[in-house]
Amino acid sequence: MTVPINDERSPARRVAGSTAGRSAIVIAAFVAALWGIEVIDALAGNSLDQWGIHPREGTDAVRGIAAAPLLHGGWEHLAANSVPALILGFLGLIAGSGRFLIATAIIWLVSGVGVWVTGGSGTVVIGLSGVLFGWMTYLAVRGLFTRKPLDIVVGVTLMVLYGGMLWGVLPGQPGVSWQAHLWGAVGGVLAAVLLGRRARTESGPGNSREVGAIAS
Repeated sequence: MTVPINDERSPARRVAGSTAGRSAIVIAAFVAALWGIEVIDALAGNSLDQWGIHPREGTDAVRGIAAAPLLHGGWEHLAANSVPALILGFLGLIAGSGRFLIATAIIWLVSGVGVWVTGGSGTVVIGLSGVLFGWMTYLAVRGLFTRKPLDIVVGVTLMVLYGGMLWGVLPGQPGVSWQAHLWGAVGGVLAAVLLGRRARTESGPGNSREVGAIAS
């Protein structure tokens, strides 16, 4: 016999405690932090922008790769990245926060190193768009490797709604780093391959571990 548990928490607390609620809170906090950094940058006369990636310049290369996605060239640039960050980040986190954080680290590194190697000389590259392109490709193709119906549905839906953004991996608009977009997308596919195969192996026959072991 089973007895239902009386959850005395308020509806708001129940939502916040759910996977969707936690995912929404985490990505909202991340985007809020980006806005906070931009406030500090504006107060500092945009001096933080120099912490971005300086292609093929050895000085502070590691700092640039780490910091560039957190910096933006003004409020319009940040606003343009905020909405896709909220949508893609939420979808990634709700499907498995552990895997998504690992995927983000792979994308962040591949995009940053790729920009450092192939970016335009004498430029400073900043912005989250490389990571966003990585999130997009990761979410779009991971179903091919996890073989999970939900992942496949999410991937197809994203390609229908946002597939056009992938044209951004090609040279085009002046002042926009297509290299960041390209290498971010490459990083997303790489993360999908590595993590998708791992998830399928861990949930396969004869293995009692669940995917939840690597995804909170």
